[in-house]
Amino acid sequence: MTSSLLHPPAHLPPSVALHLSQQAPLLLQNHSTSKLPISIPFLSTSETPETWAILENLLLSCLRTGDDKSARLCVEKLTERFGEENDRVMGLQGLFEEAVAENDADLEELMAEYDAILKENPTNMPIAKRRIALLRSTGKLEEATVALVAFLDSSPTDAEAWAELADLYLSQGLFSQTIYCLEEVLLIVPNAWNIHARLGEVIYMSAQVSGESGIEKLLVDSIRRFCRSIELCDDYLRGFYGLKLTTGRLLSLLPQNFKPASTVINPAAGEPAPPTLAYVQRLNEIATAKLAEIVRRSNAGEKGWDGYEQAEIIAARALLDKDVAKVEK
Repeated sequence: MTSSLLHPPAHLPPSVALHLSQQAPLLLQNHSTSKLPISIPFLSTSETPETWAILENLLLSCLRTGDDKSARLCVEKLTERFGEENDRVMGLQGLFEEAVAENDADLEELMAEYDAILKENPTNMPIAKRRIALLRSTGKLEEATVALVAFLDSSPTDAEAWAELADLYLSQGLFSQTIYCLEEVLLIVPNAWNIHARLGEVIYMSAQVSGESGIEKLLVDSIRRFCRSIELCDDYLRGFYGLKLTTGRLLSLLPQNFKPASTVINPAAGEPAPPTLAYVQRLNEIATAKLAEIVRRSNAGEKGWDGYEQAEIIAARALLDKDVAKVEK
């Protein structure tokens, strides 16, 4: 249980997050802080950095599952330890207030509080992020986008903020801006296989609305992103799913006698030519085989293959079934 709480609950399966929140009363009862009249962390033998990471993630799990009472206790304990003026605690307090708000008026009041805090201390990053999140959750996408761009002007190496801006642009159908933001994320965390796959997904989506001109190049770019994601994580379901989807789409467009005209499309820029038909077919076969293995071993409950979300397994199974249906026809 403790190991689960060391990871942000947004990445935990819903069943695990629910189980953790159900255990919150017992965990909070056993949680003890220093009994000294003042807080001196190095004299508190029971306190470790993991103690507060666990408490913070327990708070997020409780909010995720609607246990407001336990969430409030978590906030109170964090406030007691680090003080009301701590930036991170202020951000968590704001998150809690957003979760328990009963109407739009409560949210507007909270927005005013965020504005007042930022007016006094513009460098309060947790509150700045909460304000942007609140703008987005209330449907003010343009204001949230402007605020997030301004945030990144002052904190250009915040990968999480770039990823959020990419998601904002994608929700508005702005593919080129989304791709730019995800590429910025990869400049900061180049080995993030999930971001490589996400970039592949966005490029694939943009290919579907690009018309016939340029679609093949976009599909090839998408394939390369998915290949990089599974190179970095060799059992990544979303990477193999995307690889099978994109190679299947490209195979439906390429003529059977297709051969690249040269080794590069643009020699000056070093832009590589599209892969050969045989190479695309081979990638499709590899993706198909790996997806089938993941589905089979996950459904069998084999050790080490049970960490996939059920929705992803179902989607992979459906994609594989399409090939079976084509063969039967």
